[in-house]
Amino acid sequence: MPHDAATFTSALYDAAALRVVEARAAQTLGDAFELMRRAGQAAWRELLAHWPQAQRVVVVCGPGNNGGDGYVLARHAQESGREVRVVHLPAHEPRSELARRAAQEYVAAGGVAVVFEDALPAADVVVDALFGIGLTRAPEPAAQALIEAVNARHVPVLALDVPSGVDGDSGRVYRPAVLADRTIEFIACKSGLRTGAALDHAGAVSLASLDLTGELFEGILPVAQRLSAIELPRWLAPRRRDSHKGSNGRVLCIGGELGSGGAIMLCAEAALRSGAGLVEVATRERHVAPLLARLPEAMAHGVDDGESLQRALDRADAIALGPGLGTQAWGLSLFERTIASGKPLLLDADALNLLAAHPLALPADAVITPHPGEAARLLGISTAQVQEDRFAAARALSERYACVAVLKGAGTIVAATHETPRVIAAGNPGMAVGGMGDVLSGVIAALRAQGVDAFEAASCGALLHAAAGDAAAHDGGERGLLPSDLMPWLRHYANPESAR
Repeated sequence: MPHDAATFTSALYDAAALRVVEARAAQTLGDAFELMRRAGQAAWRELLAHWPQAQRVVVVCGPGNNGGDGYVLARHAQESGREVRVVHLPAHEPRSELARRAAQEYVAAGGVAVVFEDALPAADVVVDALFGIGLTRAPEPAAQALIEAVNARHVPVLALDVPSGVDGDSGRVYRPAVLADRTIEFIACKSGLRTGAALDHAGAVSLASLDLTGELFEGILPVAQRLSAIELPRWLAPRRRDSHKGSNGRVLCIGGELGSGGAIMLCAEAALRSGAGLVEVATRERHVAPLLARLPEAMAHGVDDGESLQRALDRADAIALGPGLGTQAWGLSLFERTIASGKPLLLDADALNLLAAHPLALPADAVITPHPGEAARLLGISTAQVQEDRFAAARALSERYACVAVLKGAGTIVAATHETPRVIAAGNPGMAVGGMGDVLSGVIAALRAQGVDAFEAASCGALLHAAAGDAAAHDGGERGLLPSDLMPWLRHYANPESAR
């Protein structure tokens, strides 16, 4: 069945899958060079669309087919009357038959190729066609110097397929890596460009499918799926007219050690704004009065230990455990009692720190929402290792704890055993502030209480939270964005039929 535009942009593939598609396309087209022609022409159109006044174009070409795409672009630029220079390393003469053919056509059109020495020629735009999807290790010193020269030129950079220095599968960024203003992907979207530090290196990303159809993807599964805000209606259908508060679920939010009462307040308010019918809060007695003053819709109770928590646990349809919980005796007691309840459960913040220090089997379909530092503690590795391959880290979390894992950060990843991972294509740097995770906890717990299963609730909740954050940032800017700013937007996006 042919891919439509939405399928091409939501499915994410790795290099192995794309090589199979390329081989099939070459056989179907009868000329393997036709794909390179299309890629180079699409890249030239991309350059013209965004930098039409550019007269000096420098194209940095590697020895493989990504370099061949660059030579095709360079030929188009040469034939249009631009001043063009292809730059390559001494050992990076075209190696593949296709790349050699592209280079020969460029030279035949009057193009000039020079060997890189210590700086790039003057340019209005630099095109990065060095490595593409072929990079799986740190560039060698000579390539590192060339990448540094690209970044040092301080002019717009267009990367072809994948910015050089970025692993297109995992998103790992080697140092140095090209800092592109734009990246044009070919054939299909790459998983590695959608999460972590790779987002900053790819810049604005567009896709050129090269007019390939879905038949070429037959039997090839994506390694991940990309979720954008337009997909919220798939989970958030209009409510029945005879709905009542009980049919919309009861959420229990547990946390708020002394000095951290705000965290559980944010969690409770987010649960209400995301549609929970009833929200209870189990917290320190000292926090009950201020919480009710801020949020009279919540039912707040002071709890001294796990025993006094039991009645609230029995009533709950879903539980958010961890915001402001602390890791001392009070928090540990509530943590152990809640885990033993077996209720649908979300763990965040200090509940994750307690889980790392006191491993317990989680209830079936539990959801955990660690940031990279918490994920590192749960896995016993460094934060840097988590960020080097966020897909692998999310998968390891879901497998180790037999749960749904939401690895937060730029390009949040939702993973579960036997499910295709999902990447959230929303959110912004303004959300990097204390309390945002507490809001997410309330959102996902509310969806669980409303009967959405764990993986879907985690996916929808992470997307709803990120979309609300984007709307709030658009309303007043990223810097200074507060978690409480998301509350009206949670309600807005939780009702997609009225948000259009």
